[in-house]
Amino acid sequence: MAETQREPVPRVDSGELDTALAFLSFARHCVLKKAGGLSEEQLRRVLVDSGTSILGLVQHLAEAERYWFGYHLAGASWDPGQEYGMTVPAGRAADGVLAGYRAAIADSDRAIRAAGDPQARFAVPVGGNRHTLRWVMAHMTSETARHAGHADILREQLDGTTGR
Repeated sequence: MAETQREPVPRVDSGELDTALAFLSFARHCVLKKAGGLSEEQLRRVLVDSGTSILGLVQHLAEAERYWFGYHLAGASWDPGQEYGMTVPAGRAADGVLAGYRAAIADSDRAIRAAGDPQARFAVPVGGNRHTLRWVMAHMTSETARHAGHADILREQLDGTTGR
């Protein structure tokens, strides 16, 4: 039987923001767990026609964290020319991509805590709409969980490891 990385979902239910952050943190952890213990080659290996790799998913999610929590929620600067999407340049080390995601998560968590209220509004509107922290938490949790599922399938294809 293949090794499993299965863990229980969060049991936090102490308030809207704490609960939302617990589920977002769990989804982020699941993505990072899928990258754990893999070689640089395995992290970069493309196993589906879309060109997706585990490292590409991590890079994409780091950019999404910075864009939504950093730029839109907190008003930090944003340079769209620094986006890579799912394609990790050959000269960009896997350790750097993973460290960048962890740093983006830490920055996002600071922005979330600074906003403090699920009804807090974006500093930088999207299409004229200043969404709430509640909205971006729901959006990023669903985005991260969706990509964690992709990473789960890729990891199973790489070495048979399964679980959320």
